[in-house]
Amino acid sequence: MSGKVITSIAVLLGLAALANGVFMLFYPQQWYWSVPGVPDRGFYNQHFIRDIGMLYMLIGGAFSYGAFYTRYRFQIWLFPTLWLSCHTLFHFWEVLVGICGPIFLLIDFAGVTLPALLGLWLCWHVKREQIDA
Repeated sequence: MSGKVITSIAVLLGLAALANGVFMLFYPQQWYWSVPGVPDRGFYNQHFIRDIGMLYMLIGGAFSYGAFYTRYRFQIWLFPTLWLSCHTLFHFWEVLVGICGPIFLLIDFAGVTLPALLGLWLCWHVKREQIDA
């Protein structure tokens, strides 16, 4: 796969995570009410939303930085991808134990599952390139 495609996906993933994090940090109440499914999962907690917003900003920075700093790209992307993947698994667990219905897997897909899948794909692709080199 073209290096431009990898870089583009990483930059888009990074910018999306960074934008989400900034939104969460500076406008937690607006974020809470505007993201589908969030109000259905629990009470508004400004502190918690801002904490997670800072995490998303770090994730966004890591994917963006790794897009251009190719030497350690796998290492830079690994832990943000692990967090995104664990976050996705937690959402699946909520459905499996009946905390919320299966429809939430569709509601959450773009903001929860897709970023994890993209991160996993990026890490896999970069690791494969390292092995082939």
